[in-house]
Amino acid sequence: MTRALDELGFYLLAGAGGEGPSTLMQEARRGEELGLGTAFISERWNLKEAASLTGAACAVTERMRIATAATNPNIRHPLVTASWATTMHRLSAGRFTLGVGRGIAAIYSAFGIPPVTTAQMADFADLMRRLWRGEVIVGHDGPMGRYPILALDTDFDEEIRLALVAFGPNTLKLGGRLFDDVILHTYFTPSTLIRCVRTVKEAAERAGRDPARVRVWSVLATVGDHLSEELRLTKTVARLATYLQGYGELMVATNHWDPLVLQRFRADPVVQSIGGGIDAKATAEQIAHIAGLIPDEWLEPAATGSPGQCVQRIRKEFDLGADAVILHGATPAELEPIVGEYRQTVP
Repeated sequence: MTRALDELGFYLLAGAGGEGPSTLMQEARRGEELGLGTAFISERWNLKEAASLTGAACAVTERMRIATAATNPNIRHPLVTASWATTMHRLSAGRFTLGVGRGIAAIYSAFGIPPVTTAQMADFADLMRRLWRGEVIVGHDGPMGRYPILALDTDFDEEIRLALVAFGPNTLKLGGRLFDDVILHTYFTPSTLIRCVRTVKEAAERAGRDPARVRVWSVLATVGDHLSEELRLTKTVARLATYLQGYGELMVATNHWDPLVLQRFRADPVVQSIGGGIDAKATAEQIAHIAGLIPDEWLEPAATGSPGQCVQRIRKEFDLGADAVILHGATPAELEPIVGEYRQTVP
C-alpha cells in the first residue's frame, strides 16, 4: 500500500469552482486515490456552500480528512455549526476538521453582516469545544452573542479538530493558543512564512501547549508547466490579482511589498473594467494584460515549472518551517504528475 501523504492537501472545486459542484465527488475520490492527506473546501456564497459540500466529500471518501478552509463563524447559529460539525465528524468516522476565518470585510459590510473579530473567534472556539463535550451552556453573554441556553447532547464527548485561517499577527497568535491547525495564505514570501510559523508556535508555547501539536499549513500555488499557458496564467496571475482586488492592502503589508504597485494595479482601466473577481470573470486577453501589472517577485512564492521543480519548491516550504502544505489552485488530475514525482524523491 502506498503511503498516505498526510503532509499534503488540496482544495476541492479550486478557485471559482470549475465546472460546478457536481465535480466535487470525482475530485475527492481522485485525491484520495493519489494519497493526498486532506481535502479542503472554501466557501463562496454561490455554488460552494460549505455544509453541503463537506457532506458530499465525507460520503465518497474513506481515509482522507475533509476540512473547511474556511467558513465564517458568524453566519450560522452556534448550535447549527456545532451540530453540522458533529454530524460530519461521525459521518466520516473522525475525519472532519471545522476551519473558520474572518472572510472579506467589504463583502460582509455589503451584505449587512458585522465583521468577525478576534474575540469572536476565540469565543467561538470555546463554545464549540464545550458543546462537543456535552456541556449545557446557560446564560452565555460573550463576543459571539447572548444565548439563554446552548446544548447539543449531554452524552457527547467529541474530539473534533478546529482550524483557523490566519493572516495578521493577532489571528496567528490566536491560532497557536486555541486551534489545532493554522492555515496561511497563498503567495506568502519565504520570510513571511518563517515569521508566521514562529508566531503560531511561540503563542502555543506561551499558552502551555505543545507547539508541535499545532499544525501550520503553508498554502502554495502549485501550477506545473504540463498545463497550458492560458490555464497557468488563470491559476497564478488571475488568482493573485483577485486577492489584490479584495484585500490587497493586507497582502502588501504582510509581505512588505511596494504599495505603489498595488495602487497602479487598481487604477488600471482593464482591472477597473472587470465586474467581479478576476479569476472568475476576466478573459484570457485581460489576464495577459494584468500579468504585466504584477511583478515577478510577487508571483515567485509558488510551485511552478516541471514536476521536479514543483516538488523542490514544495519541499522548501517544509524547510522554512511549515508542518504541511496545501497544493493550491489545482485539481487532483492536474496534480497527478507532481504527486508522482513527490513520491519518487526523498527529502
